[in-house]
Amino acid sequence: MKEHFKNGAAICIGSAVMGFGINYFNTANGLAEGGITGASLLLKYMFGWETGFTNFAMNLPLFLVGWKVLGRKSFVYTVFATLMFSLFVYIFRGFRFPMNDLLLASLYAGATVGVGLGIVFRYGGTSGGTDILAQMFKKFWGWPIGRSVFLFDSLTILLSLIYLDRERAMYTIVAVFIGSRVIDYVVEGTAKGKAAFVVSRYPELIAERIHQELERGTTFFYGKGGYSDSDKKIVYCVVSRSEVSRLKKLVLETDRQAFVIVNEVFEVIGEGFTPVQEKP
Repeated sequence: MKEHFKNGAAICIGSAVMGFGINYFNTANGLAEGGITGASLLLKYMFGWETGFTNFAMNLPLFLVGWKVLGRKSFVYTVFATLMFSLFVYIFRGFRFPMNDLLLASLYAGATVGVGLGIVFRYGGTSGGTDILAQMFKKFWGWPIGRSVFLFDSLTILLSLIYLDRERAMYTIVAVFIGSRVIDYVVEGTAKGKAAFVVSRYPELIAERIHQELERGTTFFYGKGGYSDSDKKIVYCVVSRSEVSRLKKLVLETDRQAFVIVNEVFEVIGEGFTPVQEKP
C-alpha cells in the first residue's frame, strides 16, 4: 500500500504539471499537442468543447487495449492518471499566459508537458491515448517511450492543419519534440556516471591503482585482439563524472599506449552510487 500511495501521489503531481502546462502555454497560445490531448485541443478550438471532458471520453476505447497490454497494475495507474490529467486540465482552465514569442511558448509548453508526462511514466502510469501505444512499443520492441510518443504525436499534428495555420502547427512540432526529449530524461535519468573500458599491457596494475586511488571496483573481461590475435585482459569500471579526468590521467601514467573507451551511464545502482532500495 505504501508503494501504491507513493506512485499515486507522483502520478497526481505529474498530471497536475501536464494539466497546468496545457492550459498555461498550449491553449493560451493556440498551440496543439500530440495524441488524444491534441485532438481534444482541436475540438476545443473548433467547437469550444471542454478539453478535460473530451480527453477522458476519447480515451475510453483505448482502455480496452490497455487492459490487454499493460496488465492490471499499469492499467489501473493509467486510468487513474488519465482521470487526474483530465481533472487538472479542467481545474487549471483559467490559467493562461499568452506570449508574443511563439518559439518561447512552444519550448515552455514542451518542457512542462514533458516533465509532467515523464513523472507519470516513471511511476507506472500513462496519460492514456497514444501513450498506451507507446508503452506497447516499448514492451514488445524496446522503443524509447519518447520516440514513440513523438511519432504518434506527429501524425496527430498533421491533422491539426485542418484548423491551425502552418506556423502554429510547426511550433507545435517543436513543443512535441522538446517534450519527447524531456520525457526520456525524466524516465531514464540524466547521465549519472561514466563507464570505462581500458585495454592495456598492465591491466592488473591499472585495476589496483583504481582500487587504491579512486576507491572504485573493477571487473576484468577477457578478449582477443583482432589484429594481433593475442589474448587480452580488459579492465572495466564505472566512475562518477567528476572522476573521469583522474581515471584517464591514472591510466596514461601507467601505460602511455593504453586504449580507453568512455561511455555515458544513465543509471548506476550499487555502492558508491544510488543505493539499492530494499523492500520492507
